[in-house]
Amino acid sequence: MPCPDGVGPLPVVRRARRDRPVAYPGLRRACDRAQCHPCPARAQCTTSREGARNVGFPPRELRDLQLRVRTEQQTPEWKTRYAVRSGVEGTVNEFAHGHGMRRRRYRGQDKAHLQHVLTAIAVNIERLSSLRPTAEAPPRRRPTAFQNYLDQHEIPWPRSWRTLGS
Repeated sequence: MPCPDGVGPLPVVRRARRDRPVAYPGLRRACDRAQCHPCPARAQCTTSREGARNVGFPPRELRDLQLRVRTEQQTPEWKTRYAVRSGVEGTVNEFAHGHGMRRRRYRGQDKAHLQHVLTAIAVNIERLSSLRPTAEAPPRRRPTAFQNYLDQHEIPWPRSWRTLGS
């Protein structure tokens, strides 16, 4: 891969050795600092202030996997699945940053679980309180088979759980 200024191909920096693996599994190439810094086309190569241009070439298997995943990400099915994830990420972010859920307050799994549940309830109440009330009443639920049975046999039953005590 030549430099945009046409200086020449980049030399090989380092390959993985058996006794000392490199963090990057592929081939890496870099310009010489003395060659890269005075170059007028340096802004096209790198954004580094101090270093020289570094280019990495992943192994063929990794490159093929990247290409396959990137083309899959353009499909409508993948975008639909990702839309669900992006909605969940906002909720997780709200818990972590808005309610301090990165650190638990209590010791023990049971107490930590209780803290998470109570925080989730608080978040739901907070979200419900920000909703505007609807102008119309919510639609009535259809009666259950048991309620239909009671009506057919003219057996009285309370129409709402709110009227159970009266």
